[in-house]
Amino acid sequence: MSSLTIDDVRARHPEPFRQASRRLQIQVGAVAACLAYGLFCAWLFDVSWQRLTAGLGRIGVVFGQMLVWKDFWSWDFEGIFLGLGQSLAMAFLGTIMASLVALPLAFLAARTVVRPALPRHVIRRLFDMLRGIDQLIWALVFVRALGLGPLSGLLAIFTSDIGTLGKLYSEALENVDRKQVEGVRATGASRMQVYRFGFLPQIFPVFLSQTLYYIESNTRSATVLGVVGAGGIGLQLSERMKVQYWDQAAFIMLLILLTVSLVDQASALIRRRFIGGPSR
Repeated sequence: MSSLTIDDVRARHPEPFRQASRRLQIQVGAVAACLAYGLFCAWLFDVSWQRLTAGLGRIGVVFGQMLVWKDFWSWDFEGIFLGLGQSLAMAFLGTIMASLVALPLAFLAARTVVRPALPRHVIRRLFDMLRGIDQLIWALVFVRALGLGPLSGLLAIFTSDIGTLGKLYSEALENVDRKQVEGVRATGASRMQVYRFGFLPQIFPVFLSQTLYYIESNTRSATVLGVVGAGGIGLQLSERMKVQYWDQAAFIMLLILLTVSLVDQASALIRRRFIGGPSR
């Protein structure tokens, strides 16, 4: 019995080899296109070794100034801690208010609750619009309309999170166990009682978990919002970076990291208390 070579197999079954060759050509073409796009972006952004080395040198100087804290006891601690408190309040109030508004809207957007397609699509497009615009853009809009201060940041978080949380809650409502809902309905319960005892207990873990997560996330976001004038610790940080008080900027960054860590620990405790299991 004679042994077959690759050429013999290719001659007898050419189609699989042609398909493999086409796949290889497509993969090579995709890699080449990605490489060409990356090189084009590097040219467009004027990326050069000289610029990178010069920038790294200046970053080293900044880090050096961050490590040496001069005249520590003369710093404006009242302004710093007031800004930190404002950021925490913005994140907490903005998220809680958004959750309370998003929850009833999520019922109107859920297919398992509202059968007609038109009202569901209207609410869903509203969610898309609110979450499609970044918090930073909302903050700039509210700063322009209401002026500088934490109220603009609070409204930016509130507006953006209605869209995001509403979408998450509506998806949770569409994935509930229908048997529990039908069981409550079979007892002769009213529509509100069906929502209260059929839907809400099933989405409560999602509601609580997502709300806590967004409080954590918005604590960080509130810092960035302050940079564009929405108050809070971000405004304090931005002012010190403008005048190159890098030691005070480093102190504020450490405070932000510590605060985010504490908020994370607190939310993990609440999650374990009400949901159980690992925090995340």
